Amino acid sequence: MIRFFALLFTIACLALALLAGSRYQGHWLTYAVFTLTANALLFNGFRKNALYFDTFIGIFLWLGFWLKLSVRVAFMAGRFSEPVGAFDGSAAAFDHALTIASCGFVGLLAASFMRQRFFSYTATPPSCAGQGLFEVYRVYRKTLVALFVLLVIAVAASNIGLGIYQRGMVVQTVLPFGLNGIYKWLLQFGLASIAALIIRFEIELQRKISMLAIFPPLLECFFSNVSLLSRGMILNAAALGLGGLRTLLAAKIRLDIRTMVVATVAFSILFVASVLAVNYLRANSVLRDIEAPRTSATAAPTLAYSSADIAANARDMTGPLFIDRWVGIEGVMAVSSSNRLGWNLWNEAWLEKFQEGQLSLYDRYFIDSPYAIPTIDKAKHHFVSLPGVIAFFYYPGSLAFVFVGLLLIGLTGAMYEYLAYRLGGQNWVLCSLLAQVVAFRYASFGYVPKQSYLLFGTLVLNVLLIAAAGWVLQRWMARFRASD
Repeated sequence: MIRFFALLFTIACLALALLAGSRYQGHWLTYAVFTLTANALLFNGFRKNALYFDTFIGIFLWLGFWLKLSVRVAFMAGRFSEPVGAFDGSAAAFDHALTIASCGFVGLLAASFMRQRFFSYTATPPSCAGQGLFEVYRVYRKTLVALFVLLVIAVAASNIGLGIYQRGMVVQTVLPFGLNGIYKWLLQFGLASIAALIIRFEIELQRKISMLAIFPPLLECFFSNVSLLSRGMILNAAALGLGGLRTLLAAKIRLDIRTMVVATVAFSILFVASVLAVNYLRANSVLRDIEAPRTSATAAPTLAYSSADIAANARDMTGPLFIDRWVGIEGVMAVSSSNRLGWNLWNEAWLEKFQEGQLSLYDRYFIDSPYAIPTIDKAKHHFVSLPGVIAFFYYPGSLAFVFVGLLLIGLTGAMYEYLAYRLGGQNWVLCSLLAQVVAFRYASFGYVPKQSYLLFGTLVLNVLLIAAAGWVLQRWMARFRASD
């Protein structure tokens, strides 16, 4: 069945490539190389020795570059809904942007094959037996899962009520003792890391995908993303699902079709609900803060938008979500057409500082930002546009630098996955989750880049915390058994 769907997917990609290639404004060879390298990067992520980072970086860049450009060229005459700056749509401009992207893809492919010489996953997933966390989970399984669900609900509800950390929003509540950072970690991947442990332990205990391996992780993804005002539920959910599926297949555990159908239906319902809910909440938050013109100099402003307007705006936000939300080709188009390129720009980008309510360097220098609207309340909302990692590495204006930069990015992503594997109990589901976090950060790179150490440092602390908890619980269980 997997091979059948892979064949259908390949045929669909070939058909889209032929149609887009026939309508591409530039040289057909440039589009052909772009298509070859982008799809090679995608399929590279599903080869036998691929890491999860290979899989997710390939998917994100394929969606943000090849699929988006091919659909726009094939069906929309090369017009894009996202701003592209000084890009003029000429054949030369298209060829230049696609050449830059292809250099980045080749750099990532080279990194993947270099990494393969040093680290790949074993043929079968290592057993969890004897690990401290697993042994405690075995004894207190249902109680721990119930406590996890309660923790998820408590964190999500308090975040919505207090506005501690939400995408595109200025922090409304500053908690003492650095608790805002704890919330940010839990909502981004801390709670999902616990879900990854539950999935792996359930596979070890039940030798199948049980209901406890499906619904608590899906509920975490749903509640956390709605709380974050994020439409990215699919990201963590897909990472957990891919890690679990690969573990099952490698362990030669038979897949139950009914269970897979239940999981698919449950995910689909929750994902659609999360997207619609977040779009409505975002539209309500933004439009309610935009004031209508005053009828007189002293009259109080009235709201310019009704509930019907908010619902319509939410629907408009949902439509282009599946193609246009992925960062990619527009950033390269805007940057490649700019006259600001050079090493001074590269240095300035690394000096960018986070300031709530202020536009990003990319918004100010490269595009007519949709977030420069003066009626948006900057005291409540913080929206920025992102160039993506390939566009960012073209700031100096060098194709060679793009290749080397993406080569190093690929090796760094592999290094973080290796650390997650060694320190996280060799848990493939956890590795998949954290590799997705790293890959998505790179795909949407470019805003306040020097603060990336906060995310990557938290990733390391995350797996160190899991390793420490496992070590402590293993010693505790050993003493408990010795006392018996």
